Amino acid sequence: MSATGRRKTAVARVRLIPGGLGEMQVNGKPAEVYFPGESMMSQLSLPFRLTETEGRFGVAAKVHGGGLHGQAGAVRHGISRALTRADGEFRHVLKKAGLLTRDPRVKERRKYGLKKARKAPQFSKR
Repeated sequence: MSATGRRKTAVARVRLIPGGLGEMQVNGKPAEVYFPGESMMSQLSLPFRLTETEGRFGVAAKVHGGGLHGQAGAVRHGISRALTRADGEFRHVLKKAGLLTRDPRVKERRKYGLKKARKAPQFSKR
């Protein structure tokens, strides 16, 4: 099963391999190497923990764009979508946890006359 996951500007193409012994590969590297830190790894395994399918699927993901946290969120979104394709029974559990909804928060564009998206130049009365 394959699916696409997105977060901010990161896009992940995720393939689930049935009977893959729970190995996760991201851009050809083990996920533990690509995503250092416990928080990102727990984020990746969350869909499997909720659906009680840890160790039943291998993951092969290609991800590009954004930063590491955005990429981890994109892979998590892709894993969740691929799990619903594998078994429709998982949809309710993943939807309730909010893992099937694409996070719409993105960086706000800079407006003319301002220094950043909302930061105005210093005001001088005189």
